[in-house]
Amino acid sequence: MTTAPLQLTTDEARRIALRAQGLLGAPDRRAGVRGVLRRLGAVQLDTISVLARSHELVPYARLGPVGREAVETAYWSGGTAFEYWSHAACVLPIDQWPLFAFRRRAFRARGHRWHHLEDRERSVAAVRERLAAEGPLTASELGGAKRGGPWWDWSQTKIAVEWMLDTGEVVCARRQGWKRVYDLAERAVPAALRHDDLDDAACVRRLVGQAGAALGVATEADLADHHRLRAREVAAAVPDSGLVRVTVAGWPDRGARNRAWADPAALASAARGRHRTTLLSPFDSLVWDRARTERLFGMTHRLEAYVPAPARRFGYFAMPVLAGGRLVARVDPAREGGVLVARHVTMEDAGGRTERAAAQVADALREAAGWVGCGEVRVERVTPQAARPALVAAVAGG
Repeated sequence: MTTAPLQLTTDEARRIALRAQGLLGAPDRRAGVRGVLRRLGAVQLDTISVLARSHELVPYARLGPVGREAVETAYWSGGTAFEYWSHAACVLPIDQWPLFAFRRRAFRARGHRWHHLEDRERSVAAVRERLAAEGPLTASELGGAKRGGPWWDWSQTKIAVEWMLDTGEVVCARRQGWKRVYDLAERAVPAALRHDDLDDAACVRRLVGQAGAALGVATEADLADHHRLRAREVAAAVPDSGLVRVTVAGWPDRGARNRAWADPAALASAARGRHRTTLLSPFDSLVWDRARTERLFGMTHRLEAYVPAPARRFGYFAMPVLAGGRLVARVDPAREGGVLVARHVTMEDAGGRTERAAAQVADALREAAGWVGCGEVRVERVTPQAARPALVAAVAGG
């Protein structure tokens, strides 16, 4: 006899997702940054740095103003994490190394990166020899990251070491500044994790289960997006992943990609507790999936960093403001010396609660300013303009 799927309200789904992401309830400060990484399963890296880089903003959003050097140390020391292709280039817990065997095999089967390697074996052998003899090195230290042309004009050494990263012969176990530091997998990955024993189906099944735990409740499309898995792989894996079928009021339920699943642990108790008030990186896993963000929060959010400035609606790096379990605004920040400048604040529909929403945004701005060492917050443009006096007053009143 088939059991009918558990029915969840939209609010229940939203709270479950927030708790799963570590944004509802007391933060686990003892587990710290590494605990955040284990919970999320993947923290995206990106080159853009406004207040801070995205991988720093993610633990900040959950733990508060943890020291930025402490964030980097937590990621890149002690052999507890590595960088690989997940949702994008991501920091991953080291115990997930076996789960990406399917992706390493796929790269090996392809036979090349997007470049054509000239004399690949000789280049790979040279990189292998240098790393074995000298230990972890950047691409520049290995012999050059670029030929001297545009950014994509990689040297043969850079192509070779990235190919070895793709296929698992080398590992990026830390970043030095923004440069990858490469090491041989046989040295950087614990021996117990190094064997690619899991077949492709087992890898995907476990990654689907991990994504479900990180998201709390999710459609099959959400689960696929978390680690950029193929839809058909997720559909085949999810019945045996440990997740349970649910339906969510207001979520489309037709077609495999719209079927919703939940982590049983997330359903074991009601999602209650204190909500975080914070700025979110656009690459935060709570909001990196734009369709899911709209479904959970009613916010249509797009990163406009690569949109021509005159065409931007919200700003270069508009950061959603999470407060009370809702996305109440977007802030496009900048730093000018010791001042955090809110270049454009776009308030969402506050339903007549403009002053409360303004106070929440002001709280988020002041905490972020203190975290990055700014002693002042300045508000410039506000949309709608009628909300500007309340926001300016709330910032000044803090």
